[in-house]
Amino acid sequence: MLHTLWADSAAKYTSEDLLWADRLLAKNAEIVNMMQRTGLRLLAGTDLPPGTRNGSIHDELAYLVDAGLTPMQALQTATRNAAEFLGKLDIVGTIEQNKAADLVLLNANPLDDIQNTARISAVIIRGRVASR
Repeated sequence: MLHTLWADSAAKYTSEDLLWADRLLAKNAEIVNMMQRTGLRLLAGTDLPPGTRNGSIHDELAYLVDAGLTPMQALQTATRNAAEFLGKLDIVGTIEQNKAADLVLLNANPLDDIQNTARISAVIIRGRVASR
């Protein structure tokens, strides 16, 4: 969210403002990486509305990878970790028999490049392909 505010804002920031913004974002990435290394379970999310440029869940996952998480760890922040946090890991959060059939099918492997999460082929909700 901070990146979006600074990078795409109509507000006029000074070069000093942007220098401090870069330092803050770098420190934030360092803290995220430290939390992951210590075993803290992270959750992905965004406070921005859908369709916001540079503020989607895809951007959040890419940020987590940039901060040092593996693509798998980043994906788990939005799937397994979220389900576990909500106390629903027994029914959602991973692809297993007897779990909800809610899936996003991608055109490319996000483990190769986390940006591939945005290359959506189909969305399946309750076992049925959702129409666009």
